[in-house]
Amino acid sequence: MQTRKSVDIQSIPLDPEQLQLAFAAFNEASEQLSSAYQELQQQVAELTQELALANGELHKQLIAKENLSQQLSLLLNALPGGVISLDAKECIEKVNPAAINILGDPLLGMMWQQVSQRRLSSTGLINEWHVTLQTTSEQRRIRIESSATDSAGRRILLVNDITEAYAVQEQIRRNQRLTAMGEMAANLAHQLRTPLSTALIYANHLGSDTLAPSERQKLAAKTVERLHHLEHLTKDMLRFVKGETNPLETFVISDLVAELQQVIEPQMKQLGLQFTVNDNSAGEFLVTDRQALCGALINLLENAIQASPAGSQISLTTRLEQSNIVFSVLDNGPGIDSILQERLFEPFFTTRSEGTGLGLAIVRSVIQSMSGSIQINSSIDTGTEFVIHLPRCNGD
Repeated sequence: MQTRKSVDIQSIPLDPEQLQLAFAAFNEASEQLSSAYQELQQQVAELTQELALANGELHKQLIAKENLSQQLSLLLNALPGGVISLDAKECIEKVNPAAINILGDPLLGMMWQQVSQRRLSSTGLINEWHVTLQTTSEQRRIRIESSATDSAGRRILLVNDITEAYAVQEQIRRNQRLTAMGEMAANLAHQLRTPLSTALIYANHLGSDTLAPSERQKLAAKTVERLHHLEHLTKDMLRFVKGETNPLETFVISDLVAELQQVIEPQMKQLGLQFTVNDNSAGEFLVTDRQALCGALINLLENAIQASPAGSQISLTTRLEQSNIVFSVLDNGPGIDSILQERLFEPFFTTRSEGTGLGLAIVRSVIQSMSGSIQINSSIDTGTEFVIHLPRCNGD
């Protein structure tokens, strides 16, 4: 049986060239490893520096955003107008102090619809409301504007207290009416003097003993007629100057149109005129001075009656536009010259010998007090149309 002989490595002779090559390879690998380590250290240093710069920039941006947020917060709190932020569900998520002062507390976390129903009442004008706080019985007038809804369904409400501004506007309008009254004083004296002188003449004749009963009756009727003319002129003048308004009412437009038809149609039939009503209000309602609006429309219809010969047609039309309710009074009478149209709404200007010249001035004053407008479309031999635009009752 053969036995293996153990080999002693130390006894193996080493080749100097192989050792030299091995050491050279080891040195080269060490240098490469050292170089890679140095590059890695350099990259780490660069990344550390970049990270420090990035952190510094982020810190600066954070400080800038905090400063901006503080400035916006101070500005929001200092605003005299109220700011209300609503989420997608119309819940109040942010308010400023002015909003709380105007609408009362609490607001935060409440549903906007709940707040508006409990604390606001309509003025009859778009975006304008009356608000009465529990802490005071004073009623304030406010205006609410809404921003567009963002992608998340949120929006911002801007609330402004316009009580003082509205009072100033009312005072300005009253001063304007008083100024117009002063300018019209001489004309008014003439308007009053003519029918008064005529009435006095008729009254003097009534005292004659030789007057026949039939003539006395005619003179008495003419005297009463002149006195009624004076009374009508005086009432119109007082209404124009005072600009008095009645309490606001909520009413369906179709009901108002039906009332106008009942009032005016018998008069038209008696004069041989055809009256047409085209009601396209579709159940829409208004919140305004019903009595004043009714009077303005009757005034326009009576003007159309006086301008239309027997057999003519007069129409009253209502229709809805996106933001307005439109009333139209149209006749096919002789029309009005374009030069005269510019003066029709001037106080005391009239084309009729028996006219007071205040009817259309009062109509325009009434419509403007409702934030509406009135215009005339007319030409010779084609008829005349008066068109009234009143804002629809839309709000938040």
